[in-house]
Amino acid sequence: MSTMDDRGGGSFVAVRRISQGLDRGGNTCPSTSAEVVAGSAAWLGRGLSCVCAQRRESDARPSFDLTPVQEECLIRLQSRIDVSYDSSVPEHQEALRALWNASFPEEELRGLISEQWKEMGWQGKDPSTDFRGGGFISLENLLYFARTFPKSFQDLLRKQEGDRSVWEYPFAVAGVNITFMLIQMLDLEAVKPRTLVGATFLKFLAENESAFDLIYCITFKLMDHQWLSMRASYMDFNTVMKSTRRQLEKELVLEDVTWLEDLPSYSLLSR
Repeated sequence: MSTMDDRGGGSFVAVRRISQGLDRGGNTCPSTSAEVVAGSAAWLGRGLSCVCAQRRESDARPSFDLTPVQEECLIRLQSRIDVSYDSSVPEHQEALRALWNASFPEEELRGLISEQWKEMGWQGKDPSTDFRGGGFISLENLLYFARTFPKSFQDLLRKQEGDRSVWEYPFAVAGVNITFMLIQMLDLEAVKPRTLVGATFLKFLAENESAFDLIYCITFKLMDHQWLSMRASYMDFNTVMKSTRRQLEKELVLEDVTWLEDLPSYSLLSR
């Protein structure tokens, strides 16, 4: 198994495509369907330091006033963001099992700690160690994606669309990083949004409490679209994420976008 050098303060993780990826026949699970090459778990979040906005204490940034409804919605979303994944909590265990069942309905999960998880793009046999970068909400995002847009979810999971690279981004770990990136991009840990993008998103959130989960799905699909158009390989992951962020920020402030479904990238999703 190959190894990769650390870049930008974190380690890279990649899945090498062997034959047809995660395709299966019956209930068997071919052990050679994918080879996972993993670096340090610290790659989660910290490895994306070049993607997420860097702020200095001296930055003078405007803040945007919120309506009472927007403020209430933001507080509820922040409460979700504050929840760490805890493998001892039954609700979290059930959510993880539900994610597996939605991802691989034809294959029984042998345990919450299992080598099977590597097939989904986790760094090891225990996914809980990978949630540190995004918390429980990153699992909720993946589960929402799997249930709401099952076709797009499966296409990305199994790398079924486009001219794929020999070395691919790991699906699940990429998902956690997308959650982390969106929290930073939308400035969701601030009392008030300090960017037009963040303020615009809160308008959507006030209309649809699932707006964060929905924009997550849009972002994941957009990221994969960028990956294909850039003919990227695993070494380009941070570059692809930065490009995805720039495109998403542009779309969020378009004058004719009044609902998240109006975003041009929403058309990439399919149920």
